[in-house]
Amino acid sequence: AGAAAEARFISSAKGKGLFATRNIRKGETVFVERPVVSSQFLWNALYNYRACDHCLRALETAEENAQRLLGKSSLVLPHPEQCSIRKDLHQQCPRCQVTYCSAECRQAALEQYHQVLCLGPSRDDPTHPLNKLQEAWRNMHYPPETSSIMLMARMVATIKQAKDKEWWIKAFSQFCNKTANEEEEIVHKLLGDKFKGQLELLRLLFTEALYDEYLSRWFTPEGFRSLFALVGTNGQGIGTSSLSQWVHACDALDLPMLQREELDAFIDQLYKDIEKESGEFLNCEGSGLYVLQSCCNHSCIPNAETSFPENNFLLHLTALEDIEAGEEICISYLDCCQRERSRHSRNKILRENYLFTCSCPKCLAQADDADVTSDEEEEGEGETDDAELEDEMTDV
Repeated sequence: AGAAAEARFISSAKGKGLFATRNIRKGETVFVERPVVSSQFLWNALYNYRACDHCLRALETAEENAQRLLGKSSLVLPHPEQCSIRKDLHQQCPRCQVTYCSAECRQAALEQYHQVLCLGPSRDDPTHPLNKLQEAWRNMHYPPETSSIMLMARMVATIKQAKDKEWWIKAFSQFCNKTANEEEEIVHKLLGDKFKGQLELLRLLFTEALYDEYLSRWFTPEGFRSLFALVGTNGQGIGTSSLSQWVHACDALDLPMLQREELDAFIDQLYKDIEKESGEFLNCEGSGLYVLQSCCNHSCIPNAETSFPENNFLLHLTALEDIEAGEEICISYLDCCQRERSRHSRNKILRENYLFTCSCPKCLAQADDADVTSDEEEEGEGETDDAELEDEMTDV
């Protein structure tokens, strides 16, 4: 079976889109994609969300995960055999001790970017250029996180290490590029009001840590802003969780009715308790650049959705409806609650976060609706944007 989807150029306004090359059934996996580059968010790592430094697979057992999120070390999970974490396979970089879920990931990281980024014995040295860069980023970009300076660092390191540098530059250049004004808007969105000064500080630290003659353009103010905007526009949130893996495995167990009811009640209560303790931050979170997924345009009535069912950075695109050959495959950049709001509210969020106005069938059908948000929407207007968007981006 060939690929079920391919990217095609639509227009200069819309850029690329993803189209079905054959009929796709509802529930079918359209594709599974690994990112060109990915990275865990810095606050997420700092708060002990332990993930493989390469593929973001959660490293804690489901029980350890639940204990930490609950702040309760005595918690015991039933059916521990349903946890998929294999600690016997975990490996560390012998020089800097970052942890990987397997020998394969340690090797893949080393071959692609880790030789350049390995801190060796300087891992805890606050004066090391890479640590200064990460500290500056954390002080500018608080949770909920939507991006990471380390994604850009890994892009640079990848090209520095590559034998075929042009191949990688081409790989990165196929992501959607914005005009200078749009780039400013995206950077502004990511860094807030002080963005000009912050961007310049980041650029200087980035240069000190990673400068490379071959990529000199990326270190100029314009080039750095473009790189920043590329990651801001195309970065796809990744969420992994050994607890949610365990829950899915438990859901699939064939149990007598009474035991099933008991287990379901236990899991429901567990999630309620965790929410009180840790709020919405349940997952190991990061972001990555995915070539095919980044071609998917938004629709307020999407026919596909992304998820990370393998507890790592492998992105699955699944059809929500039957899709016919030749039809465009669209995902939603909004979560369920946001999609139910008025066209005006939806487009306000899309404009602020993704710099476009939606013209999907739902928005066209509602084009004559008044351009005002309903009263209760006005009240909730300020609270939704970032937190909800982030929630949707990293749903496991």
